[in-house]
Amino acid sequence: MSVREMVVQPAKKAKLASRELANISSQQKNEALLIIARQLENSTEEILKINQEDMERGKQNGLSSALQDRLKLTEERIASMAEGLREIVQLEDPIGEVLEMGKRPNGLKVGRTRVPLGVIGIIYEARPNVTVDVAGLCLKAGNAVILRGGTNAFNSNQILTEIISRALKAAGLPEASVQLIQTTEREAVDILIGLNEYLDVLIPRGGEGLINKVVRESSVPAIQTGVGNCHVFVDASADLEMALKIVDNAKTSRPAVCNAAESLLIHKDIAGEFLPRISQKFIDRVELRGCEKSRKIVPELNPAQESDWGKEYLDYIMSVKIVESLEEAINHIFQYGSMHSEAIVTRDYARANQFLDEVDAAAVYVNASTRFTDGGQFGLGAETGISTQKLHARGPMGLKELTTTKYIIRGQGQIRE
Repeated sequence: MSVREMVVQPAKKAKLASRELANISSQQKNEALLIIARQLENSTEEILKINQEDMERGKQNGLSSALQDRLKLTEERIASMAEGLREIVQLEDPIGEVLEMGKRPNGLKVGRTRVPLGVIGIIYEARPNVTVDVAGLCLKAGNAVILRGGTNAFNSNQILTEIISRALKAAGLPEASVQLIQTTEREAVDILIGLNEYLDVLIPRGGEGLINKVVRESSVPAIQTGVGNCHVFVDASADLEMALKIVDNAKTSRPAVCNAAESLLIHKDIAGEFLPRISQKFIDRVELRGCEKSRKIVPELNPAQESDWGKEYLDYIMSVKIVESLEEAINHIFQYGSMHSEAIVTRDYARANQFLDEVDAAAVYVNASTRFTDGGQFGLGAETGISTQKLHARGPMGLKELTTTKYIIRGQGQIRE
């Protein structure tokens, strides 16, 4: 079978499945999600064995330690995926919700109701948990989904989709509701982004190169997600103990995810005290690349280049810049940020509000880690991605972001004059 056939055939099946899914009851969808959760837990040993094989190949291929962490599955992570599905079950089904209904002077009742998007294509890298998260959300929102995962996680993704397919069959739902493209050839992406007759939307999750390619070349509408050059600004009035904890968590808890902080901005008034402390905390753990002013305070910092300010490292690396004012911090974020997640640490209420008002990003924080930008943390159950654009959806994309609306009109024989 050619690469094109390996992409087009699942797309055709997904289109048919989406028609059936759009009219399936909440009870049926919830039962399917519960079956998937149980079968994931029952298949833990099998999943871990196959994932370990992917991990070994990843190490041989020179996969960084941070990306290995994204690829790795554990008993806890599998249990968390299953629990995420159960949380989705508890969420209200958005399909069929009537958003508004009004009566026109001629007696027509005009309203809008929420409906599925249809067929969603997800192109993603490294993280096999995405397979389960997006499958669960897409199913609950009545959408079929086509998955094109990364090469390093291919076998892990394959076993997960097989488990999902078995569960769908047991629940009486179309098995083609969730499908994995069965090839790692790069050509598959080129074909997928051109299938606008079958796909309704594409969501790329991965590095900047992948996202830019999809947004630039796709004939299928695409939602831009994921690139996260996230900043933490430590203001002059910050509680420095709090700031140390927030910066440490934002950078080191999982450095290879898009909501990890990549840049640290420090107000000049507290830089002499805070920078040595965070530098000491990060010693032998995080490489800090600093501006000239920061290197005068801590000479051991590596010099930052212009390219560092806009860099998404996805690794144990962080750029550091000392700023003269809150306004300079906001301007720096405006110039170099990716409109993902930005944070300020401050005890000044007015300056916190100014930061919230003026920083343009999908999520803006006061005195909290950027790592909270996540569907589960926001009460969405999971997410299909974190949108950094402004049209259709912004921020973590949960159930409602996987729907659209249609007008419904009820009449009694009216005709237009």
